[in-house]
Amino acid sequence: MKLSILMPVYNEAAVVERCLALVRGVALPENMERELVVVDDCSTDGTWDTLQRLAADCPEMRLFRQPRNQGKGAAVRVAIEKATGDFSLIQDADLEYDPAEYPRLLKPLLEGHADAVFGSRYMAGEQNRVLPFWHSMINKGLTLVSNMFCNLNLTDMETCYKVFRTDLLKSIPIRSDRFGLEPEISMKSAKRKLRIYEVPISYHGRTYEEGKKIGWKDGVKALGVILKFWAIDDLYSAPYGRGVLNNLTGTPQYLSWLAREIRPHIGNEVLETGAGIGNITARLMSKRRLYVAGEKDPLHLHALRNRFLRTPNVVVRRLDPEVPEDFAGMENGFDTALCVNVLEYVEDPARTISALRTVLKPGGALVALVPNGPGLFGTLDRTLGHKRRFGAQEARELLEERGFAVEEIYSFNKAGAAPWRIYSRALGSKGINKAVLKIFDKTVWIWRRLDGIMPWQGLTLIMVGRKR
Repeated sequence: MKLSILMPVYNEAAVVERCLALVRGVALPENMERELVVVDDCSTDGTWDTLQRLAADCPEMRLFRQPRNQGKGAAVRVAIEKATGDFSLIQDADLEYDPAEYPRLLKPLLEGHADAVFGSRYMAGEQNRVLPFWHSMINKGLTLVSNMFCNLNLTDMETCYKVFRTDLLKSIPIRSDRFGLEPEISMKSAKRKLRIYEVPISYHGRTYEEGKKIGWKDGVKALGVILKFWAIDDLYSAPYGRGVLNNLTGTPQYLSWLAREIRPHIGNEVLETGAGIGNITARLMSKRRLYVAGEKDPLHLHALRNRFLRTPNVVVRRLDPEVPEDFAGMENGFDTALCVNVLEYVEDPARTISALRTVLKPGGALVALVPNGPGLFGTLDRTLGHKRRFGAQEARELLEERGFAVEEIYSFNKAGAAPWRIYSRALGSKGINKAVLKIFDKTVWIWRRLDGIMPWQGLTLIMVGRKR
């Protein structure tokens, strides 16, 4: 295993050499390697020269330099991109935090309990320097506000010491350039439902005379960051394409409406393929004897296992809808196969439907949800990675030719069809404004009641077939 130590540095010529010596001298858990990913944020006090000299004699150290001063968040963003370890730990270069506490921070991760560990200065650490009252109150106040909006119970949101599984950290987009990094990453970790642990750490805080850089203006900006990322769901980095889909559909009222439409067709033994992060699973698994949530994306598999860790009737397994061999061993085992927002992504929908048919008992139901209307295909579909949209007749033939008797095919979410056409076809947009999605979600109760009387086709097609 390897630990990536991510170190943003700005104008720390007086202490950076000693800090790096302490980091290099820490005894890590057995069989764990380390790398130091150091990003100089365009220092002007000789720090860069010191770092170059140290890097020349340290094979563990990888050194990068920002073209201009941008802030801690921007430097950490570069370090995350360059990290190659299994775990990533953020380490300031100012000696306020003690690298000797790495083993304590890593323990919940190595034991498999946590996805992220925060070091808390306000739990009972070994030693803490007593600092001005109002500085501590501002930190605790920001933590309180953050907890209110992200529904966590952290004692120290603003802590530097945050350790993550690197694959998860790389999948979280970091937008803040300065100290807004801390509330942003806390909010997104909460929304992603990561398992977060806190451990007590020592703290040797500096005064402003000694070089402390964060000020009251950063505290005000932190409040803005909390509100911003509470309001919008910017949870997945671009390389994780289906994360865009989670951002678009991760609206609770809409998802509850969708689950209400699907629920009457669901039996007691369900296989869901393309379960994502479990938004639909969580709404349908109640009272089922067995609910298997299948997913191929490693990040989403991890999220599913975390989410349903203590749900005995839910089984999470790796399942690629385009690989028939992944369905082996489940033949005739389910009365329902659920396929939500999957068929538009695969190369051959017919092959996926045939594979799903094999897992159904005679008379079992296939319930599939797909984007409706080839005429609506546009830039939003391309951004999401859709290969197609379906028409009702095409969907019917697809089921019937694979051994299903079609029970129902109907469109859903008629209110969404017009905005999709405007954004995707008329404007050529590559995304829908997240504020618009929030407004739509808050007014779903209206659109749900009007859906049956609107005289046009909906954005989505729901199809139900019985295995002959």
